[in-house]
Amino acid sequence: MLSLIGRKIGMTQIFGEDGNVVPVTAVKVEPNVVVGERTLANHGYDAVILGAGEVRQKRIRKPVLGQFPEGVAATRFLMEVKSFERECKVGDRLGAEVFDGISFVDVQGFSKGKGYQGVVKRHGFAGGRKTHGSKFHRTPGSTGNAASPSKVFRGSRMAGRMGHAKTTIQNLSLVSIDKENGFLLIKGSIPGARNGIVVVRKSKKM
Repeated sequence: MLSLIGRKIGMTQIFGEDGNVVPVTAVKVEPNVVVGERTLANHGYDAVILGAGEVRQKRIRKPVLGQFPEGVAATRFLMEVKSFERECKVGDRLGAEVFDGISFVDVQGFSKGKGYQGVVKRHGFAGGRKTHGSKFHRTPGSTGNAASPSKVFRGSRMAGRMGHAKTTIQNLSLVSIDKENGFLLIKGSIPGARNGIVVVRKSKKM
């Protein structure tokens, strides 16, 4: 499965061949370095380990630094990709050209974090009446049973942390590839905030 580590830059718009405006998200693909390989004979499966992102070498702890072979600089992010559909070896640098000829991609990232939120915003509860005298507006109401079993069941919808969850958007159209500058222009929106790390994969539903 072809995959690369990228960074979400932001949204813009371009004109399609038919003259219509197409909203796109720009993803900057920094050089992805092949850090290691997993082989069927030694590990039981085929995979490659990709690294991306510059980091000061002295900020890397020795156990982490030991994952990088001699001659390969340490990177900030690491990702293992099984069944990588491209011949490569340790030390190779991969860019946006990997997706040349591919029309649809899946993008995975962490959604925007919204902090601690109540049930109205987090789960869409309607809340109580807004009329005079009502004391029930945005509170969750009763959470447990009065009779047996008198407890709150695990998984009940309540207030809590909202957002910052791993999210995947499938079947997004890859509108354009800028090989020289390492940009992918993907139709529509993708998860995460600006400058957030995303993983772009060849679509599974092609």
